[in-house]
Amino acid sequence: MSNFTRLESALGYHFTNQKLLQEALTHKSCASTKNNERLEFLGDAVLDLLVGEYLFEKFAHFDEGRLSKMRASLVNEKSFASFARDLGVADFLVLSMSEEQNYGRQKDSLLSNAFEAIMGAMYLEAGIDKVREILGKILEKFYPNMRFENLLTDYKTALQELTQERFGVLPSYELLAQRGPDHKKEFFIQVCIHDSIYAKASGNSKKSAQQACAKLAYEELIKDSASQKYLQKDTQKNTQNQKESKKDSKQKHKHDEREFCTKDKKHKKPKSAKKSQKKAQK
Repeated sequence: MSNFTRLESALGYHFTNQKLLQEALTHKSCASTKNNERLEFLGDAVLDLLVGEYLFEKFAHFDEGRLSKMRASLVNEKSFASFARDLGVADFLVLSMSEEQNYGRQKDSLLSNAFEAIMGAMYLEAGIDKVREILGKILEKFYPNMRFENLLTDYKTALQELTQERFGVLPSYELLAQRGPDHKKEFFIQVCIHDSIYAKASGNSKKSAQQACAKLAYEELIKDSASQKYLQKDTQKNTQNQKESKKDSKQKHKHDEREFCTKDKKHKKPKSAKKSQKKAQK
């Protein structure tokens, strides 16, 4: 029985070449054996293509910009590390003693690299169709109701585009502090726009802390935009009501004038009638 039976069962594919799978699981810290860096390189390219293809077919009405953002939210370290954890890859990683002591099995970077390497190895042994099949199942499992709004995790890019459009500047990120041991560090970051602090957040890496900051700032700007639009609509509505009120008032005034003139004419006697009355008096 294969040493990787549990992993292969979770993956839904059995490797004929077990050495290829072992190479995909071997970290570069093991200097005496072949490591997974080359397979990781290949897997990265294959996954980038197949995720792009998956989104292209699933969201036929989306433009290039939205598809690119969705792919970026799927083809990244955090996403691949989640896939690897679900498959149980951490239990099968081949690490050096120092990396083992440094909690290497918990690191997103090592898990993500191993997932890419496994996909690269599968591509070499079974071809792109098999990788497409396995990846499709993984994506459907993690994102059963995939939507653009739910996938938008690249908030740094989204915030950058928004601030450029609205203010003509780029946001800046500042590291405030970092705490904890090397294997469990926490980074504290703030994001500024026009020298004003918009958000503060923390994360287990600088990237994740920056993303968390960007998300808070992005959502705040979107909320402000929505409020401004509501106020603008409300102001426009009030202005329109005032205009209509003035119009109604003018119309009423004209109507009253016409009515007054009509009554006045009724009360006035004709000149001929006045002359007849004077002659009768004489």
